[in-house]
Amino acid sequence: MFKDFYVHSSFLKSLNNTFLVLIPKKSGAEDLRDFRPISLLGGLYKLLAKVLANRMKKVVGKVVSTSQNAFVKGRQILDASLIANEVIDTWQKQKEKGIICKLDIEKAYDSINWKFLVKVLQKMGFGSKWVGWMWSCLSSAKFSVLVNGVPAGFFPSTKGLRQGDPLSPYLFIMGMEVLDVLIRRAVEGGFLLGCNIRGGSDPSLNISHLFFADDTIIFCEARKDHLTYLGWILFWFEAASGLRINLAKSEIIPVGEVEEVEELAVELGCRVGTLPSQYLGLPLGPQIERLIYGMGWRKE
Repeated sequence: MFKDFYVHSSFLKSLNNTFLVLIPKKSGAEDLRDFRPISLLGGLYKLLAKVLANRMKKVVGKVVSTSQNAFVKGRQILDASLIANEVIDTWQKQKEKGIICKLDIEKAYDSINWKFLVKVLQKMGFGSKWVGWMWSCLSSAKFSVLVNGVPAGFFPSTKGLRQGDPLSPYLFIMGMEVLDVLIRRAVEGGFLLGCNIRGGSDPSLNISHLFFADDTIIFCEARKDHLTYLGWILFWFEAASGLRINLAKSEIIPVGEVEEVEELAVELGCRVGTLPSQYLGLPLGPQIERLIYGMGWRKE
């Protein structure tokens, strides 16, 4: 099987059959949106995908930016939370006005475009053979829904990544790298301004955004034109990737004395949040100080 896959970039299609089980997100779930589909992968395919994923994770840290903290060796969930709180602390100490944009990506794994991922892999320098392997793993999948434990036929898919596939996390963060590039170029062009954090004699570091898989947070000045530019960036990213930013569940959080915050929220099409809040399940805002001291840490 491994030799055939290496040579021909293909395998028996039956090896990539996937059974879908609907798991309720909450008790008493009735609506279809209250259920989460979980993919049950075949053992042989999962073994092959694990081998490929182990090879991919050795290089993923070289092709994704430092703004991404998920699934990269040496980067942790706490890093993103501490950096986000450092931005808030800097703005408050310097009496500056800022906006934190917490974005909700709707059904992130389910909607990403395969051809988009192939283009991303090619731009990152992956060879044609590797790209062919990834395409085979994505496009050969067939799905069947288990109804009362019995499979109800098979159907193909044209987009999305499967929960439980060892390759999915790495392919997803590579896709998110496109949004990272769009934001960085906007910052370089002066269309967005993040937060400049200074550390002693070291040059200042500009923090404009942080990603942890689909948990996205963007920092910008409290200016209407900046949120307009951000809206365009998100629109372009959605059109290219197939991912959809659910602005109804997204929010902007003002830092400092931000005026007309409701108008800023309307410009982006999201709601207004307040500090303290949470990011990645950890406190965002004043609560982090108590957490840090509780862990025995002290700020210099």
